[in-house]
Amino acid sequence: MPSKSKYRKEQYPFVIPDLKDWPIVQLTRDKEAFIEKLVAFTKARISSMTGDQLSEEIERTMYLETKRMKEDPWRIDPTSDKKFWKKVRKDLLRRPLDKDEKTSQRSDEQILEDIIRLYATEIAGNFNIKTYWFARRFLTNAFTRLLNAASAKDFFKIWGMRHRLQERIQAVGEIEHVRALVEKGTVVLVPTHFSNLDSILIGLTMDFVGLPAFSYGAGLNLFNSGFVSYFMNRLGAYRIDRRKKSPIYIETLKGYSSLSIERGVNSLFFPGGTRSRSGQIEKRLKMGLLGTAVEAQRRNYESGSDKKIYIVPLVLDYHFVLEAKSLMEQYLKKTGKEQYYSKDEFRNPFKVFQFIWKFFRQSSEIVVSFGKPFDILGNFVDEEGKSFDKHNNLINTKDYFVDHTGQINQDLQREAEYTKIVSERIVERLYKENVVLTSHVLAFTAFKYLEHENEGLDIFNLLRISYKSVIFEKERFHQLLAQVQKTILEFGETGELKVSDNVSGDLDNLIKNGLSNLGILHDQKPLFYNKKKGYYRTHSLRLLLYYHNHLLGYGIEKRVDWQ
Repeated sequence: MPSKSKYRKEQYPFVIPDLKDWPIVQLTRDKEAFIEKLVAFTKARISSMTGDQLSEEIERTMYLETKRMKEDPWRIDPTSDKKFWKKVRKDLLRRPLDKDEKTSQRSDEQILEDIIRLYATEIAGNFNIKTYWFARRFLTNAFTRLLNAASAKDFFKIWGMRHRLQERIQAVGEIEHVRALVEKGTVVLVPTHFSNLDSILIGLTMDFVGLPAFSYGAGLNLFNSGFVSYFMNRLGAYRIDRRKKSPIYIETLKGYSSLSIERGVNSLFFPGGTRSRSGQIEKRLKMGLLGTAVEAQRRNYESGSDKKIYIVPLVLDYHFVLEAKSLMEQYLKKTGKEQYYSKDEFRNPFKVFQFIWKFFRQSSEIVVSFGKPFDILGNFVDEEGKSFDKHNNLINTKDYFVDHTGQINQDLQREAEYTKIVSERIVERLYKENVVLTSHVLAFTAFKYLEHENEGLDIFNLLRISYKSVIFEKERFHQLLAQVQKTILEFGETGELKVSDNVSGDLDNLIKNGLSNLGILHDQKPLFYNKKKGYYRTHSLRLLLYYHNHLLGYGIEKRVDWQ
């Protein structure tokens, strides 16, 4: 990874200079027509899936919605919802009085259309150019001034400082490559997801590297807050209501993603579906939205367009995660081994401010690593968008959608297999594009040290050990650390991962940098050095485990002599 002095400090020019030409702006302009297209698209799909059982699917959807409104209401839910579903119930009750089967079928199809239109209108996002410019200025100025103030000895001397936001949020990797592909086709970003700050940091980074705004799905619960909702409703986010489980809703959501990508709207979705509770990079991905990119590519070819869709993995690397403690508790609870009360720190505005303040007071960095782009079959592409197989032979992805008669057609089984292939490529590249930070190295070594000191204990019994009794002997810890560092550098040379400058430097610098950054927000330090006693200690085994997990999956531990 380049040294800090090599990071570009100037703002990249926009790939598409006129914001009116951004695909997401054009989608908003044609929103009504797009919704009608989405309704017809989803209606045809649901009708083909249900056939004669359409009325049963409508009744099942109505039951689920009635249950949701009664048992899990949200403030953001439209007041008209109850009225709408009451009307659906009345229409279904009148249905047996219809004269013939064709009339009943038409009645069902009209009810289905109304339901899909309700969902489509709720899901569809907007993008407002004026709000974008305001948010761009506001967030950049707010973060930069906070950085300046936090770096100054005197809080009020913020105007004399000239720190740049890019010095802390470092964009690395295939930036020019991705910029070139935005002009050639449609880009789908698939980032890792560790914190609720991810969306903000990705947005700031994309703006810095000159990419147009992307469409992205956001949980409906995020629209509950008036301030946050104002921006979410105007900056390209489409709504995802995870309470709604009916096939009609899910197909409408998938249709929105597929049609918008087909239209050329650059998109972003977290392939893991939600924040990583364990702190480990995602290994199991959600196939639903990922499959919409494959479908959109096939539909492009069907319509006669050669416009390609490119997948770009994006890895966010933090020295610390605000929600680490609560996320780890949720992870342990999910296993069923222990019961925890989980409280998300992002619900506390003071905690968020404290997080940002401490971040800027440190010489810490956040790294946003743009990975090597590939097509929807997992083949790497050059800056012209041309695809190459593993033997570096030029290939035409259109050929993979052609049947035995030479026609391009829909084949759900085939597209499911392509989705699986591209998901495996995403997982592989997320691990390879990961930039190892000093805090990761220290936490990994310390927890593995603890595991080998307590062989025979599973992870849950290990976490029950009192942190007060845990000691990491200095000499042995440094010896193990040197082995872990050597292994990581070797993996970096072979392209298995990326390495930050502070990790590739001397061991003393690695330790100093890692200790100053590891979990700096938390009241309980995951790892610290006791000068009086001459050994390392921890105040939280769970936090140490969380940060240790970021380096799982590489097999680093197999090349270290823990004895």
